[in-house]
Amino acid sequence: MSLIPATILTGFLGSGKTTLLKRVLSETHGQKIAVIENEFGEENIDNDILVSDVKEQIIQMSNGCICCTIREDLRSTLQDLAAKKRRGELDFERVVIETTGLADPGPVAQTFFMDDEIAESFLLDSILTLVDAKHAATQLNDRQEARRQVGFADQIFISKTDLVAKDEVDALMHRLKHMNPRAPQQAVHFGEVPIKDVFDLRGFNLNTKLEIDPDFLKEDDHDHAHHDHDHGEHCDHPSHQHEGGHHHHHDDDVKSFVFRSERAFDPAKLEDFLGAIVNIYGPRMLRYKGVLNMQGTDRKVIFQGVHQLMGSDLGPQWKPDETRTSKMVFIGIDLPRDIFLQGMEQCLV
Repeated sequence: MSLIPATILTGFLGSGKTTLLKRVLSETHGQKIAVIENEFGEENIDNDILVSDVKEQIIQMSNGCICCTIREDLRSTLQDLAAKKRRGELDFERVVIETTGLADPGPVAQTFFMDDEIAESFLLDSILTLVDAKHAATQLNDRQEARRQVGFADQIFISKTDLVAKDEVDALMHRLKHMNPRAPQQAVHFGEVPIKDVFDLRGFNLNTKLEIDPDFLKEDDHDHAHHDHDHGEHCDHPSHQHEGGHHHHHDDDVKSFVFRSERAFDPAKLEDFLGAIVNIYGPRMLRYKGVLNMQGTDRKVIFQGVHQLMGSDLGPQWKPDETRTSKMVFIGIDLPRDIFLQGMEQCLV
């Protein structure tokens, strides 16, 4: 049986996850989707799109989607779904997990790699994060869960942009880009997102044959690798102004930085260094991903990780006329940038 693709849908309370999910479920795309609501029951998928007895844990929907509300462990729910699919009791092609608005997506993502049985049945396709443009500034300032959700994202959807001024949206997008440069951003209205922007993104390819994103770490208008901007007291980002117009000192703890070099890595040194930093900083390392030039191979080495889990794979050959540049992005909470960048530098041949 081929692997069942899974998508994690996350975002802070009220950001529009359920609206987006309802759109995806009710659209006529012909796909059979199993939905896992990893919720505390505060916003179950509205019953008008469900057609069955709510006492069951697994509910068949009117358009062929099925829905389960997790009252137990995600792992056992996934195992249960895979077993029912194998036995022909349930027919679905993919899984969407909607997390609670206060959830850290990290442990949810790790479920797909920590457990062999899950890894043999499912492929984690991507983590989609919804950000509410109207309340994002306050949520990102005050709630680490909201910042972590951004740090984990493979794709960011910004909702409620019609409720705020354009310069506020621009400031928010700039801030999100600084926190997570690898996730494309897209404004969405009332959950209207083309299905191609939601499924089969292959954003999260730990330990699978990796396809390289050609725009991986596109150069920005300015390079986030070489400056850390601090939103200090003279900052005029609209998103940092409170009512009353006075500024407040604020600097996100979720940040990203990029290591780049045209020298090759010594594989043994790099493995030792990454092993050491993951040991110490793993819980604060949300995502890290790179295309690396390694001594001893003519192929690109694709490397990525989440928290303490990491994996690498050989990608395509370096082209003869291509500059063999290693690029690695780290996204995490208060990571010591200098230690990471100097350490990476010391692993070069």
